[in-house]
Amino acid sequence: MAKKLNYGFVGCGMMGQEHIKNINLIKGSNVAGIFEPDKKMREKASIIAPNASHVESIQELLGIKSLDCVVIASPNNLHLEQFEEIAATHPIPVMIEKPLFTNSADDKRISNLISSYPKPVWVAMEYRYMPPIACLLEKIEQVTDGVSMVSIKEHRFPFLTKVNNWNRFNRNSGGTFVEKCCHFFDLMRLITKSEAKKVMALSGQAVNHKDEKYDGITPDIDDHGYVLIEFENGIKGMLELCMFAEGSRYQEEISVVGKSGKIEALVPGPGRFWQHKTHPQPTPQVVISPREGKPVQFIDTPVDTVLLNVGDHNGATYFQHANFAKMLKEQSQPEVSLKDGYAAVKIALAAQKSAATGETIDMQHFF
Repeated sequence: MAKKLNYGFVGCGMMGQEHIKNINLIKGSNVAGIFEPDKKMREKASIIAPNASHVESIQELLGIKSLDCVVIASPNNLHLEQFEEIAATHPIPVMIEKPLFTNSADDKRISNLISSYPKPVWVAMEYRYMPPIACLLEKIEQVTDGVSMVSIKEHRFPFLTKVNNWNRFNRNSGGTFVEKCCHFFDLMRLITKSEAKKVMALSGQAVNHKDEKYDGITPDIDDHGYVLIEFENGIKGMLELCMFAEGSRYQEEISVVGKSGKIEALVPGPGRFWQHKTHPQPTPQVVISPREGKPVQFIDTPVDTVLLNVGDHNGATYFQHANFAKMLKEQSQPEVSLKDGYAAVKIALAAQKSAATGETIDMQHFF
């Protein structure tokens, strides 16, 4: 009988619990240890991971001899130091939630880990694995015959309430473009097969969290914005984000255009936030629009209800973990590397700086 894959967890808040629920669906996987300082989150994690030992530190977690890997799903500003602690204590395969880091001053620390960490590290960019987006990625070249433009629109619900409201402040999250949008910059790099050359952005706080106070301080996290990117190979990218648009039919709309046609991925948001209860949510879909000669093609990409019920990412967390488990068993390389996670955050931090200063950021000279 094949050996079980034993997972350790650093952080079991909302996203950590989604990871656990999806791991539970993968045969031969087991959550063996959890480090979660918050009592309420620990109690919730105990229900869905009844076999796990609860520990008081990362050191104690790494002392569990059966561990095969660790998932870091803590608040953003803790990711880097916790990853460094694992590297210094007992390097082990890691899945680390995005963003990989939150501050441009940490460039050298991340670069050191990229060059020296001896085990596989998978950065959790779930959006690659949403079925309509995965279908789009598979069909881009045959539809476009070469990409010229990429546009991503996310119209969604506001930031959710997290432990100690950490996500209400830029100092913890890195800013909205870092916390929310590094997923999309990762997708743009994947689609364009290129790195960002110039980044321009506008953002602001129009609606959300303006009447909230925590320890007397009003949140400074933005709730909408635009980002324009010129890639080194000449392809242009655009992101449009609105976080007070939960009434939208689709949450994500991704459009890729080339000389032969256009392909779009349309992704509904989590069912628990669907506003129009008297009408069913739309099915995830891919739309192929040739420039000439052929009719428009509509491809439904439905997601199993079981997967929809264990997360907010259109089934993507399950597919990501299935591939991560396969990597561990085959001792192969991660599909989303530390370099990918680094590059996505670098674009996001450039967008934050551009929005704050009005500058166009030259990526060659940006940290």
